[in-house]
Amino acid sequence: MPELTTGVRYVKGIGEQRARSLEKLGVRTLGDLIAYFPRAYDDRRSYKKIRDLEEGECACVEAMAAASPTLSRIRQGLELVKLRAVDETGALDVTFFNQAYMKDNLRAGESYTFFGKAEVTGRRRAMANPIVEREGARLMTGRIMPIYALTAGISQTTLVKSMEQGLAACGKLLPDPLPDAVRQAHQLCRIGYAYEQIHFPSSEETLAIARRRLVFEELFLLAIGLKRLRGRRDELTCPPWLETGLEDFIEGLPFPLTGAQRRAIDDVRADLTSGRPMNRLIQGDVGSGKTVVAAAALLCAVRNGRQAALMAPTEILAEQHHRGLAPLLEKLGVRSVLLTGAVKAKARRAALEALAGGEAQVAIGTHALLTDDVVYRSLGLVVTDEQHRFGVAQRAALAAKGDRPHLLVMSATPIPRTLALMIYGDLDVSVMDELPPGRQIIDTFAVPGSYHQRIYTFIDKQVAAGRQAYIVCSMVEENDQIPDDRKAASEYAGILQERVFPHLRVACVHGRMKPREKDKVMAAFSAGEIHVLVSTTVVEVGVDVPNATVMVVEDADRFGLSQLHQLRGRVGRGRHKSYCILVSDNRSDEARARLKVMTGTNDGFQIAEEDLKLRGPGDFFGHRQHGLPALKVADLSCDMALLREAQEAAGRLLERDPELSAYPETAARVEAMFASAAGAMN
Repeated sequence: MPELTTGVRYVKGIGEQRARSLEKLGVRTLGDLIAYFPRAYDDRRSYKKIRDLEEGECACVEAMAAASPTLSRIRQGLELVKLRAVDETGALDVTFFNQAYMKDNLRAGESYTFFGKAEVTGRRRAMANPIVEREGARLMTGRIMPIYALTAGISQTTLVKSMEQGLAACGKLLPDPLPDAVRQAHQLCRIGYAYEQIHFPSSEETLAIARRRLVFEELFLLAIGLKRLRGRRDELTCPPWLETGLEDFIEGLPFPLTGAQRRAIDDVRADLTSGRPMNRLIQGDVGSGKTVVAAAALLCAVRNGRQAALMAPTEILAEQHHRGLAPLLEKLGVRSVLLTGAVKAKARRAALEALAGGEAQVAIGTHALLTDDVVYRSLGLVVTDEQHRFGVAQRAALAAKGDRPHLLVMSATPIPRTLALMIYGDLDVSVMDELPPGRQIIDTFAVPGSYHQRIYTFIDKQVAAGRQAYIVCSMVEENDQIPDDRKAASEYAGILQERVFPHLRVACVHGRMKPREKDKVMAAFSAGEIHVLVSTTVVEVGVDVPNATVMVVEDADRFGLSQLHQLRGRVGRGRHKSYCILVSDNRSDEARARLKVMTGTNDGFQIAEEDLKLRGPGDFFGHRQHGLPALKVADLSCDMALLREAQEAAGRLLERDPELSAYPETAARVEAMFASAAGAMN
């Protein structure tokens, strides 16, 4: 009798080679197989007679092969198999491209079911590359079909057949991690039914029932894991730091602190003196002054006789932090060193010696801070900027260079609190929701593509006045699969330089460039050597260019609101009036509503809430949130009420039984879920 741990080779049709291919998808056992959920569904229940087919519709047709298929080789690399199929209402011309084997699979006089997109020209009906199976087989047609993510050597048909065998063999053996009381209280189906319907739904309704159950389950287990992590962290102890005065630091700042900055600094100081390791997220809108909070934390570390490290995701951002913080700290007797890949060997050696000997108290840098030769005399605080750009392993590696150092992470992505609790797991969250005085409101306009000439004229005037501009595109370069109307950064930059701004310096930066090349272009833009920077979203988080006053976003409807807000935050950083121009020809109600939000407010948290209402939280998870266990069904674009239900249910269960001793299946699933992330999330 097979078990969930039985190897996938048990399945008929899965030989050694296919088993190796399945392993690439993380499928090794029957348990892995049936937990490999579809990424989408294709409704193939609609049956039509040939004459009733309409242009562009997808439908099943039951028809007989009127003659044997013919194979013709049009040119090298293109083979066509053609077949005429008939029913009592008409004929269907079927073409298969580069599927020569179909010539031998289809026989004249036999009936088949064809599923595909209909092409209608006058009275002629045709299908290209349809799904085909013998009439009545109903394996790949006549039902709602699961669509799985594939890898080389594994087809949809293979996976569907394997899944049916896997479910038949061990679908009834699945242990249920949801306690019965929880399942009944939240009106959730049993686990066997959920697995059966998530793979092979009988209807949209049964699919919704299955998905609701599995989404709840994942969020429930995730919430338990995060609550237990937080509980474990609360048990960790370290010698409490002394309360140190920061009056000289605050008085030396060229501006008064906002109430939000003061509250965040108080939160940090309370953590440092609490006798347990700090694990705090400073979540602030673009320009809210998070760096000042980081500087206060660095100073607290130094005044407690410890060293501190601040890690930024790019060389140019690390250099920017160093330029801003070094003079500030130096006035207070604190020496900081810069460590990036660009630092010359001699300067690097001197920095390493100063850190190892304790003469330098603060290290500012990129992942170069993680290399083996970087040794701290007494690392007590780790600060990471733009937390979501770092993998868990990188943060853990830096923390490992000290003895249970305090951790402070900063993010400029405003996220509704419900989601922040899920994304950042066991971090305490300080929200900075005020902008420092003098930080200006950026005028934002949504315009159609017909405004391009006016936009270029406006940029010209701004540059003539000594300013600079960003133009952001949604992709890197044109290719045949992408519609021509999309602006390709590299090509667009060339056109602008040649035809629109021949008298200006135009440059391009995109994600496919090497980090050093990217940093070089950004540094030149920062220094004012480039007038117009054409870019993909790599500028979303990055260098501070106070002289940049114009942000143009092409095809703005293709971006999430939170992303647009991040891009807008690249300008308005100096004393000059700044503008954001969102270009879009998408006239749909949804696109208009979203862009209207952008033109109506500069408040990142308000925008985040609106984004959540309009799109669900997918946009916040554009970058994999390193450290959270991977979710198979819940992408957190489910009903937010379900997320809250799951969190509340998890809290109630842990109140009754903190060790889950009465719920071994729940405990086992939580442990398995967090196995890969547990070490790094503390």
